[in-house]
Amino acid sequence: MIKTIWLSYDLGVKGDYSSLYSWLDNHNAVECGDSLATLKYEVSDEEALPNILKNDLESNVTFGKLDRVYLVWKNKQGVNNGRFIIGKRKASPWQGYGASEVEDDS
Repeated sequence: MIKTIWLSYDLGVKGDYSSLYSWLDNHNAVECGDSLATLKYEVSDEEALPNILKNDLESNVTFGKLDRVYLVWKNKQGVNNGRFIIGKRKASPWQGYGASEVEDDS
């Protein structure tokens, strides 16, 4: 089955971008802004998509311990799913900018 997926990637300044870009180009990915691409990806088991894609990427790209790749796809029910397949979430740079109420210390 062919799935439309979106990949957001952050490989830092020393990342293996040339291998990632080769992989994206070989999959006819379309650029969607800074570090974001969409592509059609063929997978035999939709439920295993994140693991299959992770293994495919890791066999073609050298990832460092701080590199991150986030996958977004629709499941069988048409609900959007997202998860990090390489790396993990970190603190948001916008934390503390929003309006919040100050609690009374008394």
